[in-house]
Amino acid sequence: MIRIMFVCHGNICRSTMAEFVMKDMIKKEGLSDKVYVASSATSREEIGNPVHYGTRNKLREHGISTDGKYAVQLTKNDYKEYDYILGMDSYNIRNILRITDGDPEGKVSKLLDLTSGRDIADPWYTGNFDETYDDVVEGCEALLKKIQEKIDK
Repeated sequence: MIRIMFVCHGNICRSTMAEFVMKDMIKKEGLSDKVYVASSATSREEIGNPVHYGTRNKLREHGISTDGKYAVQLTKNDYKEYDYILGMDSYNIRNILRITDGDPEGKVSKLLDLTSGRDIADPWYTGNFDETYDDVVEGCEALLKKIQEKIDK
């Protein structure tokens, strides 16, 4: 089983969006028994809170539900449990590395390192959930391709 953790600051916007977009892609490809997907936060600010309404609404437009998701924090132990730990921006990467005490196995990267290397803007501040969704889809499609190649080997 390949295990993926998406990470952002609060786990209510970007990482949650990536989690549920990726789960939808995995399900459509028939890989649910081979890939596990989760998301978490680097901060404690939103722990226990539901998904931001902007993320919920954007995903609902695409037939994707976030029911039952509440923000959780990344832990040091998650480093052992996951094969890919994907932050949404450079700030998240610094905090992920702080929480995990580094990245000796090369598991940590930005989601868009698989494409352009850009940061994914936080819609909490920008209000632009459309742009965030497009970036998340771009990154998840690239990640799915990488995982499919790994599974096919």
